[in-house]
Amino acid sequence: MFVTFGFALLMVVLLLAAQFDGFRDAAVVIAAVPLALFGALLPAALGLSSINLYSEVGLVMLIGLIAKQGILVVQFARRLQRDGRLRKRAAVIEAATLRLRPILMTVAAMIAGAVPLVIASGGNAEARFSMGLVIIAGLGFGSLISLFVIPALYLWFGAALACGSTASTAS
Repeated sequence: MFVTFGFALLMVVLLLAAQFDGFRDAAVVIAAVPLALFGALLPAALGLSSINLYSEVGLVMLIGLIAKQGILVVQFARRLQRDGRLRKRAAVIEAATLRLRPILMTVAAMIAGAVPLVIASGGNAEARFSMGLVIIAGLGFGSLISLFVIPALYLWFGAALACGSTASTAS
């Protein structure tokens, strides 16, 4: 399980670094993933479900969906800054505001799609229950947290790098 998630995270980070031409924005996007994984594993820790192959598939899917949410915000904020229309803080607020609706629509659709897995009965229903619960809990918790974490980290990393570049040019 750890090898699978390590490989999935590594692939996502490398693809994001290639997309954003650096690891700074990739780190901002990927920072929300551990929080979503925490939310997804919480029901298992509380004894409501088990960790099995189906729930692991749900966790890998969760990594991609939470990363997608971060990409929407970071990529749009970068575009607003690159066009010179807005400064970093205004750009990330504008990006988070404008991308909130697509993010919430994706989350609602995925949660609605996972509800049949949770309420299923019959053969292999317990395994499908685990997968559905991982998806619902992970997306619900991860999305709520990432809507605040990603813009805050985007500002923080940008401010930290700006201070570092100012200090290096002053000396």
